[in-house]
Amino acid sequence: MTRKTVRIAMNGVTGRMGHRQHLVRSILALREQGGLDLGDGTVLWPEPVLVGRREHALRALAERHGLEHFSTDLDAVLADPAVDIYFDAQVTSAREDALKKAIAAGKHIYTEKPTATGLDAALGLARLARDAGVKHGVVQDKLFLPGLLKLKRLIDGGFFGRILSVRGEFGYWVFEGDWQSAQRPSWNYRAEDGGGIVVDMFPHWEYVLHELFGRVRTVQALTATHIPQRWDERDKPYDATADDAAYGVFELDGGVIAQINSSWAVRVNRDELVEFQVDGTEGSAVAGLRDCRVQHRGATPKPVWNPDLPATHSFRDQWQEVPDNGEFDNGFKTQWELFLKHVYAGSPYHWDLLAGARGVQLAELGLKSSAEGRRLDVPEIEL
Repeated sequence: MTRKTVRIAMNGVTGRMGHRQHLVRSILALREQGGLDLGDGTVLWPEPVLVGRREHALRALAERHGLEHFSTDLDAVLADPAVDIYFDAQVTSAREDALKKAIAAGKHIYTEKPTATGLDAALGLARLARDAGVKHGVVQDKLFLPGLLKLKRLIDGGFFGRILSVRGEFGYWVFEGDWQSAQRPSWNYRAEDGGGIVVDMFPHWEYVLHELFGRVRTVQALTATHIPQRWDERDKPYDATADDAAYGVFELDGGVIAQINSSWAVRVNRDELVEFQVDGTEGSAVAGLRDCRVQHRGATPKPVWNPDLPATHSFRDQWQEVPDNGEFDNGFKTQWELFLKHVYAGSPYHWDLLAGARGVQLAELGLKSSAEGRRLDVPEIEL
């Protein structure tokens, strides 16, 4: 075996998602397993270079995980010919400029979403990467969740017959920050800082719907700021200027109708923080982060509406669990492996900056739909 060291500039890993999912559970997990075997006698050894604005936080992170390389000078890191890949998990408002610099430096790009604050900018990044000849990918982690992998298995096997509709519920109560600390950073609730649940979640819903059920053709959304005041990390009150809930209806190719509620102001009364119910002519399924339950046409009960009598059975007990039939790795790690194989082994990969631009487009149109109170077409985009 030949070991090839791959230096990856990782910007934004002092944040919750960048640290936990991308650094610890993806890159460091790859190192713990001995690297990534490309199948041709080569093993990739990822060497992260931590990048950020706060030197003390980077130093502490590097020391905690036994890493050597960190810097607050992004330009210097990008000028280093030993760095092959640039990864971005910063706040959205800082991402576009950093990605432009990385593309100009000839680095391959892997980035969180949304890729930019608007469609024009997102498409501009995709065109820059294409013209520069660098490889590029966008995190679309929910496709690799065990529950959605099981759901895809059902779709590919024709379980549903003709799919009629998709119903999604996502969210949880994010504490305001006054008497209990918030689980999300305060910028998420300030529109001027790039916050809002539409720009955060609609890019996710675009790729989930697109990959599993068909391209989104129309969107109609209603947004709300249910909690108008929150408290920041310094225990100071601030006005929440961004939407914290969005209620969307999407028409997909083939006439499938999807309804997805997204909220940071909802208390959870479901099995998982996100669930999708898919109904088809031959069967239905409910998929979450890890689990998936099904009810086939031949095993569907015959409910009768009678509000005068209590229910004598549990509707949930009438569904069957879909077995794992295999082991599921961390979804972020799985996609990192696919991207690294794309860069270094030429494996096919289509979750690129154009796919990321589709997510930005849907968020932009969702906000416009809510502001104008009407359903909007979602034009197909291309480079």
